[in-house]
Amino acid sequence: MELLPNSRTEPDGSAVVRVLSYNIRSMRDDTAALARVITACAPDLVLLQEAPRFFRWRKKLARLAAASGQVILTGGATAAGPAILCGLRATVERTEDVLLPLTPGLHRRGFATAVVRFGGARLGVLSCHLSLRQDERHDQGGMLLDRLAGLGVEHAVAGGDLNERPDGRTFRRLAEDLQDCRTTAPWGGEFTSTPADPRQRIDAIFATQGIEVLGCGVPLDQPGVRPADLRAATDHLPVLAALRIPA
Repeated sequence: MELLPNSRTEPDGSAVVRVLSYNIRSMRDDTAALARVITACAPDLVLLQEAPRFFRWRKKLARLAAASGQVILTGGATAAGPAILCGLRATVERTEDVLLPLTPGLHRRGFATAVVRFGGARLGVLSCHLSLRQDERHDQGGMLLDRLAGLGVEHAVAGGDLNERPDGRTFRRLAEDLQDCRTTAPWGGEFTSTPADPRQRIDAIFATQGIEVLGCGVPLDQPGVRPADLRAATDHLPVLAALRIPA
């Protein structure tokens, strides 16, 4: 399998950016294995779901960021779970955590969002974890599209745990407006759940039109990513994409 392109800034001001999306189950598993997986993927942006939300959540997230060569950009408890980490290559313009309408009896959901720059390339970023309930999930898909449009940038990426397969109504809604990066440029593995016996793709990275997708998938053969670490880190497999963002 070919390796994904490395992060770089092109002479024309465009940028190749690596984006990782990962449900980390509140860091209840092997945090050292989790950090090794993230580090080996060499991401510029890490879109987390189920980041710690309760006791000392900021310290826990900070430890993960430091152990994997990242810094906290936004999110965590303030976004009801989604969070964004980034490398020092990113220049941060602004961040915003968004809480979605609460359905009584169900888990609160939210978006972690930011606008960042890599060289001359400007990028909106959103991390999400959509509802387990179909109707609510579909509504949240619409809110996701609205939020991306509201970031006010031409190019944007969204990633997360959709709790739905590609043939689902919400997944299809997102893929009609955005590029499903795995479908656009398949790379690596396809299925993200569960690590011990992956049989379904419920985690994804999407990009707006105009972004060139160089490859996207589960980094099974990424140098430094060990199968034992993938199984120990959390109950999802990560999704890694390499994207060329125009200036």
